[in-house]
Amino acid sequence: MATVSPLAKYKLVFLGDQSIGKTSIITRFMYDKFDTTYQATIGIDFLSKTMYLEDRTVRLQLWDTAGQERFRSLIPSYIRDSSVAVIVYDVASE
Repeated sequence: MATVSPLAKYKLVFLGDQSIGKTSIITRFMYDKFDTTYQATIGIDFLSKTMYLEDRTVRLQLWDTAGQERFRSLIPSYIRDSSVAVIVYDVASE
């Protein structure tokens, strides 16, 4: 009888200034598409994706944070218990 390994869960929080591309990166990863329109994230958006690897199943929890200054005070609560913090930035920005 084959043993089933437990589902591994990873929380990935995307951080960065507004209009930098956090949502675009997540949308590309989740749906393999790119949307040229811009709509600001308000607060936070949460998506989940299950991936089937060679010998295990992994669930990724993708947290898309708002980049506006008024939401910055919420970031510590979003990154709590996260596995990965993805910092998104524009190399052409000063």
